[in-house]
Amino acid sequence: MSEDLRHECGVVALYWLDQAPAGVNSRSGKNGKWIDVVPILPGMLLDLQNRGQLASGFSTFDPGRAQLLDTYKDVGTVSEVFRTSHPGKHRSILGEYAGRAGIGHTRYATSGAADSRYAQPFERHHARPWKWFSFAFNGQLANYAEMKRQLQDDRGYHFSLGTDTEIIMHALAHGLRGERKPSLKRVMGEAAAMFDGAYNIAFLDALGRMFVARDPMGIRPMHWAVQGQLFGAASESVALTNAGFEDIRALEPGQMAVVEDGRLRIVRYAPVRQNARCFLEWVYFSNVASQIDGMGVYQSRAAAGERLAACEDQPIDGDSVVVPVPDTAKAAGDAFAYHLGIPCVEGLIRNRYVGRTFIQPDAVRQQSAQSKYTPLPSVLEGKRVFLIEDSIVRSLTLKTLVSQLRSRGGVREVHVRVACPPIVAPCFYGIDMSTLGELFAPKFLKGRRGGRIRNETLAEMARALGVDSLRYLDVADLAETIGCDEGELCLGCVTGRYPTEWGGRLLRKAKRNVKKGVKGRTYG
Repeated sequence: MSEDLRHECGVVALYWLDQAPAGVNSRSGKNGKWIDVVPILPGMLLDLQNRGQLASGFSTFDPGRAQLLDTYKDVGTVSEVFRTSHPGKHRSILGEYAGRAGIGHTRYATSGAADSRYAQPFERHHARPWKWFSFAFNGQLANYAEMKRQLQDDRGYHFSLGTDTEIIMHALAHGLRGERKPSLKRVMGEAAAMFDGAYNIAFLDALGRMFVARDPMGIRPMHWAVQGQLFGAASESVALTNAGFEDIRALEPGQMAVVEDGRLRIVRYAPVRQNARCFLEWVYFSNVASQIDGMGVYQSRAAAGERLAACEDQPIDGDSVVVPVPDTAKAAGDAFAYHLGIPCVEGLIRNRYVGRTFIQPDAVRQQSAQSKYTPLPSVLEGKRVFLIEDSIVRSLTLKTLVSQLRSRGGVREVHVRVACPPIVAPCFYGIDMSTLGELFAPKFLKGRRGGRIRNETLAEMARALGVDSLRYLDVADLAETIGCDEGELCLGCVTGRYPTEWGGRLLRKAKRNVKKGVKGRTYG
């Protein structure tokens, strides 16, 4: 995506079940022998770095230490936080936090500052071990503002951080109230009754109890597996695959994996409301090597490129080339080129050291956009370029890129093909595009909810982008390219129709804010 969205967060969990096998180095705890899982955590988080680069951390459980539950986290990438480029420091951190179980998180901010206090996991201390817990969270609560108001006004809660993660912490703490430890299924069930939105949660307490839960609509992906005696869970299957797990499965919406007394069970904590998987997981967010609910990310992107090619109406000549915008549009670009029988070339080189523009102040975004890609005149000069994008959100970086293709790349024409429908509405479930006024497409597509876009409208949009032509993937084709029914997807950002009550409420408020000239994110 040339115009970066703030990504989803990524969560992982590991637990050594029962006893370690004979002949394997292990540490002894009062529950028997177990393998230290902590050295595996940074590698799994690194495989989820595509989902967030702002902060990373983990919490671990060791029944043999005074600090039963302990957390290490900081602002920075996984390599920066865990100092993986400095092996001595890396070993020191991992040794200090060794444990039988651990949960980890890599973060970007839908809410909350770039401050280590907002890094996850969040840990809540308590003298009673079942009330002493840590958790990591992926998603966003659409009813965050309303829940915060209720907790402040009705229960007298105090909030020190401006984030929905703090709301979840209080909700879990409330579920753990009482003189006896409650069942984790009940705790998560009570929380689900209050939450509206997307929420995958990895939880670990000072008794060594763990759960990993997927929200009842399955908006965000969550996968799990067991290899020998090691249980693992992760936002994306690729993190489990690269850690050596096989037979990887998806948690169903409303399911949770629970580990107690060294034993694993899969339970349902809430009924399925409806399946509402975020289609952008396939289009952009997830690693191309991942499978989401059994459907391959690479295959879906390639199918989108093939579908765009099947609808191509521009003439093809000997000077035509396909250029995917690195990196998530490559599968679509390859398929588009193959279907039309024209070369797919690496005409753009991405500067991987510029950093993600989404974590930079607005004042420097334009400068970063200009240095993010380098066109290759030797490949592009005089060519009719079919520029393949996975999506267009704000259009700032795309406009800059097109200008560079013309001025520095020497291209003759630029035809943009987008492997996603137009983004016409904000997301309130964990993607940071919650300001309606910042989106490119809505001003051209007022009142449209799906269906084909008129050629006159596409021509107007193309002129605004400075390109010779523009085509999008149709909403109707999305589910087919992913390999599921349309009713199983959340399409809120491309149709304005949301799967939860608060999604619709927040869109109506966002529209009122645009009319009033109010800027900023819409929370409630």
